[in-house]
Amino acid sequence: MARGSKPPSVTGRCFLSLLMLKSCWLLGASQKPAILTDSQQPQQEYAHSIRLDGDIILGGLFPVHARGERGVPCGELKKEKGIHRLEAMLFAIDLINKDPELLPNVTLGARILDTCSRDTYALEQSLTFVQALIERDGSDVRCANGDPPIFAKPDKVVGVIGASASSVSIMVANILRLFKIPQISYASTAPELSDNTRYDFFSRVVPPDSYQAQAMLDIVTAMGWNYVSTLASEGNYGESGVEAFVQISRESGGVCIAQSLKVPREPRPGEFDKIVLRLLETPNARAVIMFANEDDIRRILDAAKRNNLTGHFLWVGSDSWGSKISPVVQQERVAEGAITILPKRASVDAFDRYFKSRSLSNNRRNVWFAEFWEENFGCKLGMHGKRPGSPKKCTGLEKVGRDSTYEQEGKVQFVMDAVYAMAHALHHMHRELCTGYPGLCPRMANIDGKELLAHIRAVGFNGSAGTPVTFNENGDAPGRYDIFQYQINNRSTAEYKVIGHWTNQLHLNMEALQWSTGDPSLPASVCSLPCRTGERKKVVKGVPCCWHCERCEGYHFQASEFTCEICPYEKRPDQNRTGCQPIPIIKLEWHSPWALLPVFISVLGIIATTFVIVTFIRYNDTPIVRASGREMSYVLLTGIFLCYIITFPMIAAPDVVVCSFRRIFLGLGMCFSYAALLTKTNRIHRIFEQGKKAVTAPRFISPASQLVITFSLISVQLLGVLVWFAADPPHTFVDYGEQRTQDPENARGVLKCDISDLSLICSLGYSILLMVTCTVYAIKTRGVPETFNEAKPIGFTMYTTCIIWLAFIPIFFGTAQSAERMYIQTATLTVSLSLSASVSLGMLYMPKVYIIIFHPEQNVPKRKRSFKAIVTAATMTSKLSQLAAERPNGEVKTELCEGVEASVPPTKNTYVSYTNHAM
Repeated sequence: MARGSKPPSVTGRCFLSLLMLKSCWLLGASQKPAILTDSQQPQQEYAHSIRLDGDIILGGLFPVHARGERGVPCGELKKEKGIHRLEAMLFAIDLINKDPELLPNVTLGARILDTCSRDTYALEQSLTFVQALIERDGSDVRCANGDPPIFAKPDKVVGVIGASASSVSIMVANILRLFKIPQISYASTAPELSDNTRYDFFSRVVPPDSYQAQAMLDIVTAMGWNYVSTLASEGNYGESGVEAFVQISRESGGVCIAQSLKVPREPRPGEFDKIVLRLLETPNARAVIMFANEDDIRRILDAAKRNNLTGHFLWVGSDSWGSKISPVVQQERVAEGAITILPKRASVDAFDRYFKSRSLSNNRRNVWFAEFWEENFGCKLGMHGKRPGSPKKCTGLEKVGRDSTYEQEGKVQFVMDAVYAMAHALHHMHRELCTGYPGLCPRMANIDGKELLAHIRAVGFNGSAGTPVTFNENGDAPGRYDIFQYQINNRSTAEYKVIGHWTNQLHLNMEALQWSTGDPSLPASVCSLPCRTGERKKVVKGVPCCWHCERCEGYHFQASEFTCEICPYEKRPDQNRTGCQPIPIIKLEWHSPWALLPVFISVLGIIATTFVIVTFIRYNDTPIVRASGREMSYVLLTGIFLCYIITFPMIAAPDVVVCSFRRIFLGLGMCFSYAALLTKTNRIHRIFEQGKKAVTAPRFISPASQLVITFSLISVQLLGVLVWFAADPPHTFVDYGEQRTQDPENARGVLKCDISDLSLICSLGYSILLMVTCTVYAIKTRGVPETFNEAKPIGFTMYTTCIIWLAFIPIFFGTAQSAERMYIQTATLTVSLSLSASVSLGMLYMPKVYIIIFHPEQNVPKRKRSFKAIVTAATMTSKLSQLAAERPNGEVKTELCEGVEASVPPTKNTYVSYTNHAM
């Protein structure tokens, strides 16, 4: 065992026993032992391996052959992945042995084995590396002469370069760690190998797939793809790579996996067609993330081609695809547009010169080179060549690169870096343990693997391509990747074109991308198309990349990708529904039809009222004006004028002044009018009621008394307005509820004065109360003769006014929910006020003005009559009316005439004023 190693556990001892049995089988110990000297070792032992002598022996594991068919461990030769990489190790050892600065006076040797791309076969082969560490018991074996056997001394391997496939590295690492043999891989990228507790003696000069998975996820994200499928070859590399991609995508939350498919290790006929058809079950997931070996990649592409799916899938390949030609040969069209990733590398020119100089004569140390020669040049070497069917015989004068195509395999750089990393670690260890000692000192006779591992993890140098080589605490190299796209140019030649790189973050040249459709826009691989502006995503449960788009309706706007929120009350969604904008504010405009009609009526009324007032002033002392009660007429005309004039502040744009005028004059005009009419009708009623009882006049019927009563009634309205001003000063506000339609586009805010419906009722309520009271007195005085004052015109005025306001109430309050509420209510209110004023003006004053203007002969003074005569005439007329309803025609007239002939002279239609009588 190596120095400083601890005794193995019980399980370890059992495993060691199995290894000893395997070793005996390899060395022929189960049969007659070979008694040989070191110089007499049989060549058959190394028939399938390469052995270079040296002071320090390094092991090497390379996939020289492909995996064989069922029952056969090895298949066809791998020229690039096998021979190129193997020769890279031999070339690196040659350079190190010639370097006077690196491991001076120390020669590196090698023991290189073929893994045949199969983990179980590689496990058997790797037992060779630990034979020197296994103690052999030959006590039960004797030679023919009875002497104990002398076993051939195996090489002691201090470190291993390899393997290539992650599954092989994992299998081998489990053995090597038991014997504390450090291992440096040049191609294994499985994230599982980063576990330093299980694979503590494993290191690698390529980044793990966790970095690769992150780079591939960044590529998918940059392309705008969020719905992808994954495809893995069965084994550690494929499964762990996909697992890393799925884990990272789940953590980032931006990419969903539609399907995760696996290619079996031993696929059945038709298996790849089934896989392609299964991928087609989720047609929106066009992007396929592939962690598969090149054989599986080639067969997947072939299956897609057979099923006429060229151009449908968007392939994203891992470093196992990289920039290899073999997976895409004769399948260029179906592979067009594929994006692949490869650890950042550069071609090593010195290796190209070295490899092209290799021939059968100068490369006898490579036991597989003859087979490579036949495969590379398509010829046959002698009777025992590997290509019995080839008609052409090899001359041995063929030249690589001249008589055959040659392109340096992508991992050559990393193979050389792995060898140099081991050499630098040994160099540092030699400098530390053998200071000033030429060659190996006794302290390095048995190299401690754990100590060597510490030096490996501490190395730092520029590799063969000039890139730095370092390891982290888990033995992983930093992530540096080149990103390729397989493109077909105008000349129909296909090539891998570098479109970017990844070093902890993605740098992608989007303009360099090219797709099979010729469309420069990026193809889609999404479960659901992006929602339009103003629509939110309703995510499908369990599939965060799939959603339904729902429009933000009503007054809601798109607050985020997944939510709609309602706008503030004074705002509405903008046109795109991505934000809110203020609701337009409107008011009743002068040019609106709803304003033109009330204004027209009001203007006519103002003109008519002004004409009546001017006429009355001019003919102030004429009998008709005096008979109408001049003082009360002017009060009534003032009220009528105010009823007309209120139309203008009701339509004007609201502000504090306008709102103040509305409060004051809204009910004041009606109050003036009906207070005056109420005083008049009350005076008539009291006069005739008093006349029925006595001949004396009632109190407070003089003009001055009438004015006092009228203004007392008006003062109540003014007092209410003053209280309203004190309690709630006038101001404006915007009513957003009145025209808040279902469609926000039609929503409007209405600029209003702060006059609520209740305030309006209170303001007009007092005037309406006066109007109702006046109507009651008009009914009571309906029996007054036509010759006595204007009781009946007042009655007709009040009846008509009541009808107007009864019609006003349902119209005004019935349109409270209408979108045109402001226009209808304002027009209704102003027209009702104007009509009320027009009725009063037309019935009470237009007949008088007509007589004054057109029949001045009737506007002459008549003889005065005493209050007693007036009351007597009114009483007799009233009785006549009552008896007329009870007696036949003529009887009443005869009876009444006899009773009043002496006291009442014959009458005719004349205007009699009781106003100017002495009462």
